[in-house]
Amino acid sequence: MTDAPLRLNLGCGNNLKDGFLNVDKFGEPDFRHDLEEFPWPWEDNSVSEILLNHVLEHLGRDIDMYFGIIKEIYRVMVPHGRIFIVVPHPRHDDFINDPTHVRIVTPEHIALFSKAKNQEWAEGGHANSPLGLFIDVDFEVVRTNITPSPDYVKMLENNIISKE
Repeated sequence: MTDAPLRLNLGCGNNLKDGFLNVDKFGEPDFRHDLEEFPWPWEDNSVSEILLNHVLEHLGRDIDMYFGIIKEIYRVMVPHGRIFIVVPHPRHDDFINDPTHVRIVTPEHIALFSKAKNQEWAEGGHANSPLGLFIDVDFEVVRTNITPSPDYVKMLENNIISKE
């Protein structure tokens, strides 16, 4: 009998999700684990879905630690698994003012872990870092959604800022 693939809510804090194994090093998750300790306690190809809701920007201040996290995500995911990443915009006050934010995460940043993009850039002579090839992971950005926070919407409506 084969167990169904896991669904992980990593760095869940108090935001526990039904149907997921809620994981954090603090609080009262279903499972306590520090995501900066390797290897993670899940088998290769055992996870079908990962939620990283306001987590990834807090992890891996050191680049080798960050690459370790990315490699662990890749190792535990089933082929064609889904990862949902929610992070604050790097220019938002919530990002800038939180001293625990150690890393900017953007769709372009995640695209650096795509082997197809890495090869395309190499063939085109581009200078993008081929991180997928360097650390042997392969992620594809499928969709990006940028949602302005209510305070920025209000500033836009009041012509304090522009869309640009």
